[in-house]
Amino acid sequence: MDLTDPRYAYMFGFVQADGHLSAGPGLKGRLSVEINVRDIAILREFRRLTPYNTSISERIRATNFSDRHHSAIWTLCSLEARTLINELGVPYGRKSLRITPPRVDFSARDYLRGVIDADGSVGITSQGFPFISLTTASTAVGAYLCFYAKQVTGAQRYIRRNTRDGIYNVMYTMEAAVRLTEHLYYPGCLALRRKQESAATVFTWQRPPGVKPRGQNRRWKPWEDEVLLRIDSADSAAPELDRSVASCSVRLWRLKSGQIPAPADAPLSQ
Repeated sequence: MDLTDPRYAYMFGFVQADGHLSAGPGLKGRLSVEINVRDIAILREFRRLTPYNTSISERIRATNFSDRHHSAIWTLCSLEARTLINELGVPYGRKSLRITPPRVDFSARDYLRGVIDADGSVGITSQGFPFISLTTASTAVGAYLCFYAKQVTGAQRYIRRNTRDGIYNVMYTMEAAVRLTEHLYYPGCLALRRKQESAATVFTWQRPPGVKPRGQNRRWKPWEDEVLLRIDSADSAAPELDRSVASCSVRLWRLKSGQIPAPADAPLSQ
């Protein structure tokens, strides 16, 4: 499984995100990937790419989301194949927190497309704006997407687990989404058909007239904090600092509440 080959890099990313490697008694065990039956074509590609005996089956069962969820399951039992997959970075058992990008040479954009096909989304929001996103429990995978996407789009993202379930949600929108989607979903690549079709709608997006791009985030400088504290009014400080009232208001509250340190020579107003 040469991960510099785009097909295997994609397949590995998909399996790492959406597969399950289980050990049985003795040398028994299996690698399985279960997905909605509408995406069964990608499992057939995996079977074609794998030089070991594999099988594809279907089942209908009740889930939290549907009384009749129709799924397709790709299964591989070869010990040699499972050992290789495990060494490349698919742990046995629960893995969502432990997976990391491969530690060997690999095709990064194909690997990330596999991960996003399994655990992400791409398309147009209900407001008509393009997006591409990934939901993951892995710090390493979330951070790697942020690092890689920064090189492609210039957009900086910082990962933070949400408070509800401890999952990372990394999202790119607007021009950044278009650039990243075009890079990952290039012509002729291996991908879920429905994700390819959604990506095609992103490619054609153009910013509507009158919708201005967001400005680059400006870091607050110590002298700006001093001015803000001395004026002690977001409304009055905003034009002085060429910042929005909302930005000044939040910054002033953080300074006064001690969430960020105030400049030494600008004591808090009483």
